[in-house]
Amino acid sequence: MKVTQIEELSKARSRVYLDEEAAFVLYRGELRSFQVRQGEDLEQESYEAIMTQVLPRRAKQRAMHLLKNRDYTVKQLRDKLKEGGYPDRVIQEALDYVGSYRYTDDLRYALGFISSHAESRSRRRLEQDLLGRGIERETLEKAWEQWEEQGGNQDEEAMIRELLEKKHFDPQRADQRERQRVYAFLMRKGFSGELVRRAVLSDIF
Repeated sequence: MKVTQIEELSKARSRVYLDEEAAFVLYRGELRSFQVRQGEDLEQESYEAIMTQVLPRRAKQRAMHLLKNRDYTVKQLRDKLKEGGYPDRVIQEALDYVGSYRYTDDLRYALGFISSHAESRSRRRLEQDLLGRGIERETLEKAWEQWEEQGGNQDEEAMIRELLEKKHFDPQRADQRERQRVYAFLMRKGFSGELVRRAVLSDIF
């Protein structure tokens, strides 16, 4: 395979293109060690060493470093490694590695996220947030079940009352324009249309 381009990303790192396609990112010393030169063929032995030794080791280290600071879903971690220019097969190897030690656990992540935000976000909003982070629907349902089994409970009416108190909303005195504004605000928070209508009409106060 031919090295068709070496794109400098920084003083230390470059993206290597093989046969016109982005292949991987290497450091300057690695380019020299494996004799990666633009316009020349890359030896198969060098390619295999890069793909099976250099990149997997680095991807695992990168994944571990990221997980030291905070939890990531599998999707978030995959996206981070993708941003680093790692090939898909190397990314999967790194994910399998950290997953084997349970450093990544989407169920644990979802349960922790729900526990941390259940008092300030509606269930619908929490689900949207977690689905956006790559949590599967089945995993999300299991997280809710475990959270409830551990005594978790949401009072969305109380959450709405607190939000409206902070906004100094008085349903008895509010005009139509203010009601519409508050209605839109609560809907953006992910509360059900029924609860929002009741709030705007003062039925839950």
